[in-house]
Amino acid sequence: METRYFDIMLFAKAIMIEPEINISIKRNINLPVDKNWLESIARRVLEFEAITSSAEIGLLITDSNMVQRLNRIYRGEDKPTDVLTFQMTHDQSQESGELFVSPPDGIKHLGEVVISYPQAIKQAQEQYHGVTQELTLLIVHGILHLLGYDHELPREEQKMRDRENEILSFLELV
Repeated sequence: METRYFDIMLFAKAIMIEPEINISIKRNINLPVDKNWLESIARRVLEFEAITSSAEIGLLITDSNMVQRLNRIYRGEDKPTDVLTFQMTHDQSQESGELFVSPPDGIKHLGEVVISYPQAIKQAQEQYHGVTQELTLLIVHGILHLLGYDHELPREEQKMRDRENEILSFLELV
């Protein structure tokens, strides 16, 4: 019985060629891009970070009310923000003292990136660039958070900003 499970897992890993990217867009949000564009940006960020298989992320584009509600519930900050991430990695489980158990499907579930589209529009206008560029910046920023980058301390912030710039250059946006 164990051999059969092992064979199934090897087969599952062999056929899993690319990371799975699940995209959701809140109804009534009219993006200037489609899901394929969003997926290609996320996929290229993961590729740059050498995550090429057996991984999954979620990307949600929603309104400011939803992001503010999530920010209030999960971060204790009752204000809108541009991007939230919900990381599902080994490091997070170590902080809580719980032992992390890998899922049986062999896929590393990295977490969710939630972007406020109205905030992206506002920030694009403030920075004098297009909303697609701002969405790209937010996707890059969010995925880096899922991969463990942070900006709470100045040294961490510089490391994350440098990595963002490297990825944006790779995406030919800088």
